Amino acid sequence: MKAIAVSDREAGVAGLSFTDLPHPEAASNDVVVRVHAASFIFNELEWPDTWTDRAGRDRTPSVPGHDLSGVVVELGYGTTGLSVGQRVFGLADWARNGSLAEYTAVEARNLAPLPIDIDHTVAAALPISGLTAWQGLFDHGHLTAGQTVLIHGVAGAVGSIAVQLAREVGARVIGTGRTADRDRAAALGVHTFLDLDTEKLEDAGEVDVVFDVIGGDILARSAALVRAGGTLVTHRRAAEDPAARRAGTLLPCRTRSRPARRPRRASTGWAAQTGGGRRAATRRSRRRIRSRQTHPRQDDPARSRRLTGRRPKQWP
Repeated sequence: MKAIAVSDREAGVAGLSFTDLPHPEAASNDVVVRVHAASFIFNELEWPDTWTDRAGRDRTPSVPGHDLSGVVVELGYGTTGLSVGQRVFGLADWARNGSLAEYTAVEARNLAPLPIDIDHTVAAALPISGLTAWQGLFDHGHLTAGQTVLIHGVAGAVGSIAVQLAREVGARVIGTGRTADRDRAAALGVHTFLDLDTEKLEDAGEVDVVFDVIGGDILARSAALVRAGGTLVTHRRAAEDPAARRAGTLLPCRTRSRPARRPRRASTGWAAQTGGGRRAATRRSRRRIRSRQTHPRQDDPARSRRLTGRRPKQWP
């Protein structure tokens, strides 16, 4: 099969090459997907998992990419819940060959059915960005109806989905962006838009939740806008962004605003949390996701994970 692969860790994106690789085999509980569309995260070539397997062994040449959409062509032993010929979308494993190939082997639990009226290219752009928005707002920010949320970068991949999710639960949305983003923000349903080129961020007033995907000075200034009991969530890592460290001195890092974690449902994978309403959940990207860091106003441990943007690729 044809694939985009990397072998030289020092070469960066210049080391990506279009090459021939063996057809993937479906292990137990896997499916093989014929990839129709895939996304590539611009800095994933810096991730250790791109180059090694779970045991730390070199696995080059490796295939990058994690978001994918396609059709199931093969089932592994014991695989249930999916069938050959079914349209699916989801995430390839971090420590295995990814989605920038004609075919890829994926754990069935990390895929969800794709409705017939959703295009493969749209679906491949959704998982990581949609999952980031979901966990940032609800798993970490605990956003609920009637609250006010400040979302930075509302015209971006993560921000645009975050706006729609926040509106869906009945929150008031204040969004930030640049002058060219105003019309898009209005179309997404932002109640109040702040142009960071011409308006003061402080005009937003106090909010219950800040969801940040920018970092830097914007993140540092946002800390002062969080009202007592509120939460600031950012996917910027403190090790990478001095502003995240400074925000952490104002709002204790890795904490939450609520005293108790909501009970988790049993999950067998990424697609397991869709429950019975998979079609509606697909449209709203309601899935388990990763978020980089949380800075709330009271003490209760929270996790952090790294994510960033993605570049959609279309296969013939």
